[in-house]
Amino acid sequence: MQKTYTFNVNGMHCNACVMLTESELNEIVEVSHVKASLANFSVEVTGEFGDKTPEQIAEELSVVLKPHGYTLSLEKEEKKINWSDFNLAIPVALGFIAFFILLQKLGIVNLINVSKVSFGTAFVVGLVASVSTCMAVVGGLVLSMSANFSKEGDSVRPQVLFHIGRLVSFFVLGGVIGALGSAFQLGTIGTFILSLIVALVLLILGINLLDIFPWAKKLQPTMPNFVGKYAHGLKNINHTLTPLLVGVATFFLPCGFTQSMQIYSLTTGSFITGSLIMFAFALGTLPVLSLLSFSSLGIHKKAQSGIFFKTAGLVVVFFGIFNLINALVGAGIIPPIFNF
Repeated sequence: MQKTYTFNVNGMHCNACVMLTESELNEIVEVSHVKASLANFSVEVTGEFGDKTPEQIAEELSVVLKPHGYTLSLEKEEKKINWSDFNLAIPVALGFIAFFILLQKLGIVNLINVSKVSFGTAFVVGLVASVSTCMAVVGGLVLSMSANFSKEGDSVRPQVLFHIGRLVSFFVLGGVIGALGSAFQLGTIGTFILSLIVALVLLILGINLLDIFPWAKKLQPTMPNFVGKYAHGLKNINHTLTPLLVGVATFFLPCGFTQSMQIYSLTTGSFITGSLIMFAFALGTLPVLSLLSFSSLGIHKKAQSGIFFKTAGLVVVFFGIFNLINALVGAGIIPPIFNF
C-alpha cells in the first residue's frame, strides 16, 4: 500500500541539494514519488515500505543520502551557529583578500575593473564553488559515475573524459553566451542591471556559505529543476561517452556560482572573453573535483568544514560587495571609492 511520509532533511543548503535529494531517493525501488522543499528543509516521500515505521524508513533512506552530506529525521534539527568558527575564518579570509589585492596591484590578476572582466576572479570563484555545498550535485555526479565505471574495472578513463568534457563545454558554451550578449547589444543600462544581478547573486551565495541566516537560502537562484534532473540522470547511462556528456551537462546544473559567471559572460558581448571567463571558472573547480574523482574526498563532512565554509563565504561576500560598488561606479551613480 502506497503511503506518503514527510521527513526533515538535515544538511540541505540550496536548490542543488533539493535536486540531489530528489534524484537519489527516486532511484530507490520502494519509492514512487519524491518532492523536496528548500523553504521547509523537508522532503515528501511516497512509496510502499511494508510494515516499517517512519523512523525505520528515515534511517534506510538516510543511508542513500549520507554520502552527499544529508540525513532524514522526523524531528526538525535545531539550528546551531558556531560563532567560534569566525575566530579563524575572519583572519584567514582577510589574509586571502589582502593577497589577492596585492596580485591586483602587481597587475597579475584583474580583480576590480569596470571595463574588463576578471579572469582571476572567475578562477577564485571556481575554487570557492568547488568546495561549497552548491557544487555538491557535481561532486555527487562524479562519485556516482566513478562507482558505476569502477565496477567494470575502468576508473581512470571516465574521470579524464569527464573533466575534458567539463572544461571544453565551459569554454565553448561560455563563448556562446558572450556572443549572445553581443547580439543583444547590451547598452549601459543593460550591462549595469546584469552586473548588479551578478553582485547580488554573489552576496547571497556568500551569506549562505556563512550559514548564519537560514532565510537567505530561499533567495538563491537556480535553473528550472527539470534541466538539472535531466543532466543528473545522464550518469545512469552506461556508455563509453557518458562521462564526456556528464561533463558537458554540468554547465546546466543548478549552481549559483556557475550562473553568476554565466551572467558575467553575457555582459562581455565577446565570444573569446566569455569563453575565457567560463574556462577560468571551470579551471578553478578542477583541483577539488579531480580529488573527488580519484578519492572519497568530502570537505562538507570534515570537522573543520564550518571554518572552511565561513572563510569561503567571507571571500565571496567581498567579491559581491566590490562587484556591487563597481556596477554603481560604472553607471555613474557613485564616485570611485577605492583606488586599486
